[in-house]
Amino acid sequence: MRRHSVVLKLFMVTSILILIVFSLVLFAEGLYFERFYRASKINALERNMDHFANEFNQTANERKRSGLLGAFMNDNDASTSILNNRFERTSLNPYFLELQANGKTIEIRISTDGTTMDEIPQGIGIGDMLVIDGIFMDQEDTIMNPVVIQQKNKDLEKGLIRVKGKITDLMLPERRSYNPLYQDALIHDALRDWMPHAEQDQSRLRNGLPVQVEWSDKWSGVQYAVIIRPLSEGNGGNHYLFVMTSLQPVGEAVGILKQYFVYMAPIIFVLVIVLSLIYSRIVSRPLVKLSRTATRLAKLDFTVQPEIHSKDEFGDLSRNMVALSRNLDAALKELSGVNVKLLEDMEEKRRSEQLRKELIANISHELKTPLAIVKGFAEGLQDGVADDKKERYLALIVNETDRMNALIMDMLELSKFEAKAIQLQPRSLCITDVVQKAADSFSQQLESKHLQYRINIGEVEELFVKADPRRIEQVVMNLLSNAIRHAVENSVITITVQRASNGKVATVIENVGAPIAEEDLSRIWDHFYRAERSRDRKTGGTGLGLAIVKHILELHESEYGVVNTNQGVAFSFTLNESRGKPNE
Repeated sequence: MRRHSVVLKLFMVTSILILIVFSLVLFAEGLYFERFYRASKINALERNMDHFANEFNQTANERKRSGLLGAFMNDNDASTSILNNRFERTSLNPYFLELQANGKTIEIRISTDGTTMDEIPQGIGIGDMLVIDGIFMDQEDTIMNPVVIQQKNKDLEKGLIRVKGKITDLMLPERRSYNPLYQDALIHDALRDWMPHAEQDQSRLRNGLPVQVEWSDKWSGVQYAVIIRPLSEGNGGNHYLFVMTSLQPVGEAVGILKQYFVYMAPIIFVLVIVLSLIYSRIVSRPLVKLSRTATRLAKLDFTVQPEIHSKDEFGDLSRNMVALSRNLDAALKELSGVNVKLLEDMEEKRRSEQLRKELIANISHELKTPLAIVKGFAEGLQDGVADDKKERYLALIVNETDRMNALIMDMLELSKFEAKAIQLQPRSLCITDVVQKAADSFSQQLESKHLQYRINIGEVEELFVKADPRRIEQVVMNLLSNAIRHAVENSVITITVQRASNGKVATVIENVGAPIAEEDLSRIWDHFYRAERSRDRKTGGTGLGLAIVKHILELHESEYGVVNTNQGVAFSFTLNESRGKPNE
């Protein structure tokens, strides 16, 4: 890095700022963390005390109350006792074992005074067998004060009674600080030290407010937080909940946290240096982007560049360069679009000119022969041919004139389709009726070639489609005319109408005759195209019928086509099915 470079300045400023922040965090941790930790713990304990008081007051069973008290002490790592209205401890014992022995239930009360965790077997649960030596406290021998609790039969001490049975219920100290029974025994000392101050706290307790004090164990020096709050039982008596929890974990946590920061300080210092260097390079990245942008502009690469979102000179320069790049790119794209449009227009003009030339050539070709025939017959009539030939000449002239008129009409209609000047008038119609009507109109042509037709209908006799009746009739007429023209004599033309998939109705017109060459299948829809040039005059039509059919079907969004079959050729098309009745 250069001495006065932006990267070096950013590196120095960033490193100093992060170190300052780190120092402030250390200072705040040493000054406020312990207070925050204590306040959080005591607040959570007070909320749990309110919840315990509600549950405790809702039950009057002493066993359930003992269970609630033991569970509260285990869950909150706190020693707890219930005080009467004279601030004396009640006889409610939080820890107990219940055994089923000799056909009766025996309650083993575990005292918090003088009992250690080593005297209670670890890991015992409901269903386990226990052997307890102790002294019965009642005449019915159902409550025992234990002396030895064991899982194996050892020697019975003199003066004690042994009970062996299966555990049916229990509440033991667990998940708490070291030696919880010792901590529970300290309640007596803490209560004794607080009693001289009880009178001055009574007014606060009578108002339903908790009292919070701190107490220190003289033997271990551990600090405890003591909270006393009223515990109303709903029977008119005043009882209190006395809770004591150790604050030693707070101090230990703060001390360990301070040591942790001492060990982590060198690592954090190294991370600050590395991250500051990375950050400074990231911040200086706009210069690199501007350089790359300028390089692309020099190479006439005007694609949009990522904009630098900053309010300094770098940001202004970046936005101006990006705006320049976008404007130049837009201008080039507009120019390219104009060039493409110009090329397309030129190509369209060339294609139109080519079509015009082909059309003129086709028209000339189609009209030349009939005009020559008409001229020949007319000259024959001028020369005074025999009277027996005049009628034939006149009939031929009329026939050729009709052919030329049909060609011109087809050309006019085709030009309307190509100019998109045809508007369909679709309605619901019965396609089977259209096919039947078209087939009946060709009866004379069918008889002249000794042909027959057969209409195959699917499961439904009447199928309705949504289409323009006049145009669809024109399609069927053209396809039938084409099929009759190219069918062999004494054959059958098959017309199949059936429901297809996706709401379509398919119509297939198949004749028996010579197949169409594979290379001609895709070209027969072009105007003036015939698969066999030998059929132009005698067996061929105008050459525009299939082109008109193609335009009509495309306006109906139909799927149409032609295929060679085993016997001849089949033309097919589809129309959208209509569920309604035909419109009149």
